[in-house]
Amino acid sequence: MVMDRLTPEQAARARAMVTAARAVDGVAPLSEQAEKAIGDADDPGVRHILSDTGYANVSVGRDDEPAMIEAVVDPGSRGRGHGRELLLKAFDVAREMVAEPAPRVWAHGDLPAAVATAAALGLTRRRELLQLRRPVGGAADALPPLEVGDDIVLRTYAGSADDAEILRVNNASFDWHPEQGGWTADQISDRVHSSWFDAAGLFLAFDAANPAQLLGFHWTKRHDADLGEVYIVGVDPAAQGRGLGRLLTLAGLHHLAERGMTEVELYVEGDNAAALRTYERLGFTRYAIDVAYG
Repeated sequence: MVMDRLTPEQAARARAMVTAARAVDGVAPLSEQAEKAIGDADDPGVRHILSDTGYANVSVGRDDEPAMIEAVVDPGSRGRGHGRELLLKAFDVAREMVAEPAPRVWAHGDLPAAVATAAALGLTRRRELLQLRRPVGGAADALPPLEVGDDIVLRTYAGSADDAEILRVNNASFDWHPEQGGWTADQISDRVHSSWFDAAGLFLAFDAANPAQLLGFHWTKRHDADLGEVYIVGVDPAAQGRGLGRLLTLAGLHHLAERGMTEVELYVEGDNAAALRTYERLGFTRYAIDVAYG
């Protein structure tokens, strides 16, 4: 069944499959954005495919980006070809929405079953998103000291008056990114009003010579009592070369450690060499991988 929106009952069925798959696989089958779309009746760029055994959604890419598919098969129904059937339908829907470029499908965790299904469908790896992790809870995991130069004013989120500058820097720093770029004020507001939001965990770096000019930000996130996340680090391209990525990341890491986190995760594009260097120098190592097949 293909539809533009799900009823509350259908959304509950889809979420139940997501929860069951996460418990069995140890990895979320859908991204944060795709999972949010399950209950979002106001997004014209998303179509839903729901059956008794699986759920998929197709989202239109930004500008000339491909449509993206994310899918989950109920764990109790696996091994019977339902995943292949679901993806074939999703690819048909995606091509109806955006003829070119060819659509892609995310395999979160790139689990063996996903690799096998991709091979059976003749798909190849088109994009890699790495999950890195770093322990922060013990003496052996001590963080470098946070040192802020006189040319930078570092503070935390002060309220909605900061939103416009966060949006500007986000869209400037991620203008190349299919999901993170092209945000609107609504996407900032949605996250600020999320249950997980902590104003003390959103760090903003300003130019001391121009305190109204945001140079970069680091948005942290807490998943549970032990795991935190470097959720978004954005630096204005005009401010590159001042060490702001490291500074902002480190500020967030200290915050999460002080809040009792024992481990911190982050996601980074596999071909983003500069970001990978920064994170590896801060002690992050590879933990998992998400792959977009096309």
